[in-house]
Amino acid sequence: MPTGTPETRRLNRYLAECGLGSRRKVEELILSGRIAIDGETQTKPGAKVLLGQQVTLDGKPVSPISKRYFLLNKPRGFVCAVSDRREKTIFDLLPSWYLDLGLFPVGRLDKESEGLLLLTNDGAFAQKMIHPSGGVLKIYEIRLDRVPAPEDLKKWEEGAIVEGKWVCPVRVEKVPGKSGSWIRVTLREGRKRELRVMAAAHGFRVIRLIRTAIGKLEIGGLRTGEIRELGQDDLARIAG
Repeated sequence: MPTGTPETRRLNRYLAECGLGSRRKVEELILSGRIAIDGETQTKPGAKVLLGQQVTLDGKPVSPISKRYFLLNKPRGFVCAVSDRREKTIFDLLPSWYLDLGLFPVGRLDKESEGLLLLTNDGAFAQKMIHPSGGVLKIYEIRLDRVPAPEDLKKWEEGAIVEGKWVCPVRVEKVPGKSGSWIRVTLREGRKRELRVMAAAHGFRVIRLIRTAIGKLEIGGLRTGEIRELGQDDLARIAG
């Protein structure tokens, strides 16, 4: 069923189009009473924004912005956040104008993980990338503290409990051309420290963890700490 006409938008979608973050982030802004439409505070994410109405955040007008998409090869030692009082964030790697675009990380890689990370100001795109229903596969190469036997890989594929839910990888295999302690894991969804939790559940410790592909978009020649803007061809490869 349609949620509106071209002249109306749900407030949470409108705010995502303004580059204010993922659906969860913008809903937090709404529920905290920081958003108003024509001066009237809104606390319902499904509130309608009509054509010509003014939406404000903390009293300052916001409006949809041009959607941008970037790919960062994240190094170790940085957290996936726009800001953090205690830790260096991925935006400390970049010139300040990236923040001016309203970018935020799509999903997360923990501080000690590295590899591909999407940055965007498109909340709807971010939600599609994160949610399992989007069907976007992520591939990781992991160095373990010891060489896994074939039966260990089979157990990995059977899954483990992560954040109270039984989670199964799509595929677990050895990495051709690398030492025997390296494995490649393909996931359809990512939970907090999922791969480290799964490793521990099967008696292993993660030494190094690299996300090497998102959909059909691979790390290629993008060096650690480098970033590049994505075009439509790249986005099509992610959707794959």
